Amino acid sequence: MTAHLSTLREDALPNAADDRERQALIRRTRKEVEALLATEGYFTPTVSRVGDSRSPMEVKVILGPRAEISVVDIAFSGALADPAHADRRDQLKQSWQLPVGASFRQADWDGAKGHLLDAVAYRDFAAARLVKTRAEVDPETARVRLAVTIDSGPAFTMGSLNIEGLQDYPSDLVSRYNLIEPGDPYDLDRLLEFQRVLQSTAYFSSVVVNVATRDVSPEQVPIQVSVVEAPPKRVGLGVGFSSNNGYRTEASYRNANLLGRGWILTTGLRLQQREQLAYADVFLPPERGGRQDSFGALTERSDTQGLKITNSAIGIARKHQRDDIETHLALKLQRETYAPEGVEESNRKALSLNWTWTWRKVDNLLDPREGFVLSGQIGGGAKAALSDQNFLRLAGRLVRYQPVGERDVFILRADGGITLAPSRDDIPQDFLFRTGGAQSVRGYAYQSLGVAEGSATVGGRYMAAVSAEYVHWLDNTWGIAGFVDAGNATDERETFRFKAGYGLGARWRSPAGPLAVDLAYGHDDRTLRLHFAIAVAF
Repeated sequence: MTAHLSTLREDALPNAADDRERQALIRRTRKEVEALLATEGYFTPTVSRVGDSRSPMEVKVILGPRAEISVVDIAFSGALADPAHADRRDQLKQSWQLPVGASFRQADWDGAKGHLLDAVAYRDFAAARLVKTRAEVDPETARVRLAVTIDSGPAFTMGSLNIEGLQDYPSDLVSRYNLIEPGDPYDLDRLLEFQRVLQSTAYFSSVVVNVATRDVSPEQVPIQVSVVEAPPKRVGLGVGFSSNNGYRTEASYRNANLLGRGWILTTGLRLQQREQLAYADVFLPPERGGRQDSFGALTERSDTQGLKITNSAIGIARKHQRDDIETHLALKLQRETYAPEGVEESNRKALSLNWTWTWRKVDNLLDPREGFVLSGQIGGGAKAALSDQNFLRLAGRLVRYQPVGERDVFILRADGGITLAPSRDDIPQDFLFRTGGAQSVRGYAYQSLGVAEGSATVGGRYMAAVSAEYVHWLDNTWGIAGFVDAGNATDERETFRFKAGYGLGARWRSPAGPLAVDLAYGHDDRTLRLHFAIAVAF
């Protein structure tokens, strides 16, 4: 409290010999103390000077009883007062944050009024305002009577878009992200979601979405969208390292306004010790409703566990995002050169149709502590449609995040897959399974769990892996983890046997998610391995 008393400032202290100034100082101190205590609900304090020493001056404060709320009277006028909104009014009154029996504080009183006004204005009643607020204090009984009246104004509906700031991008680009229909009730959550989606695109560096609420007709109020366009062209360079693929360097280029149509071109070259990739993808602006089409091509080479693969592919895809669920449908034509060490090289091709379904329900996409991620895939090809083999691939993953205490988290993961086919012959490796390494079965080399062919490890038709991990965060940046993994990939169900790995690791919260450094022991190989990875993999 003393920090808020102006009378204790050095420049406010009177000359010790001037009794009149000292008495005035005492009176001002008493008034300031009483005013400050009143904001905390103490309306009958006793403030007195102790002793008669001129310096330093000592003041004694007896707080007295703290006032409590005795009556709360909440009233509404405007459209919200109509009988049709009785349930809404009841909900608002129940959400009042300063109920009867609570201690009175000025900050709580101001906060409760603001919260109630926001709750009214958030939906339907964009022009809601406080028209009457009163706090009547009875100092003798230490009771406070509260009264609040809110004028909701009329019910608003939302109209068409009024867009400002578009210069280089197509005029219909913003409307493609808009899910609000003219005539829909005013809903601030929907406006903020529209703003968030626009801000997350590659097109804009700044976005503001709102509606006018003063001096306008409430019927189909235009939605004001103000944007600042981001530079459409961007070049990226990066280097990195992972225990799976070793050192990496990458160069990328993005043009967010290809052909002046708002198409996004992303192309790049990624060079790793065990894998090299060149790609080019074009993403069309989304349709209303969350669908987005794309097409692209890639060529890649890899040399992992004695298996050399060169793969070239072209394809088209459609992604659909709705709330927490994302689906992805892709048609891909690919040709693979397959060369296990010690086995004659061969070529394989497939025209495949693949569908992926993902449900993300987590509290934080980059650093989840609670929730789950569930995904499933189905895809395949046929000899009758440009494939060398008939096959159907099914795969799924479940990751569960369970918070423990204030900081810790327990993570459970399960992966599984099966490829239905007469044999693995003539099926590209993308549709078979290998496992092992970081973010898989730790304690084993990357993709070392699979089927032996020659002196290489290749993909099999069956895969399963499970993991349990406990992360204890020492503070908001550093943590330690203990884990147990088990899994394998084989070509025959009868020969499948889980191989276990377990160990300890360190965690660091980087801007891209928790960075994991794990030391794991592979039980079957009897080897210790060090793994590096971003700990979250969707």
